[in-house]
Amino acid sequence: MSNKIDKLVDELKNITLLEASELIAKIEDTFGVEANINTSFIPLASNLVNTKAEEVVKEEKTEFDVILNDVPSSKRINVIKVVRSLTSLGLKEAKDLIETVPKPVFEAVSKEKAEEVKKLLEEAGAVVSIN
Repeated sequence: MSNKIDKLVDELKNITLLEASELIAKIEDTFGVEANINTSFIPLASNLVNTKAEEVVKEEKTEFDVILNDVPSSKRINVIKVVRSLTSLGLKEAKDLIETVPKPVFEAVSKEKAEEVKKLLEEAGAVVSIN
């Protein structure tokens, strides 16, 4: 295929169903043709809708994991204290957790809770990420 056609196909991959419908109407009006609905298009349209829905779900993430990535050896005691105050872990469990990083401290928590936990752990000296 020519480069021009490849570009058109790439652009068509990124349009919504509403835009595709408008494009078909415009082509029908411009060239005086009538587009017939092809049943083989239905699974393709279904995949497009599912893909767009997955993108919306990804954008509306409501649960986050707080991951403990690193604990400098000079900050271990402070981080253990914070981990114990945030969780119901005992001393041994908290120590084991910080020694086996990267490790989730909290899973599936709200954004606010994740940011609060991250702030407290970072103040204690840990390197933390939110996923």
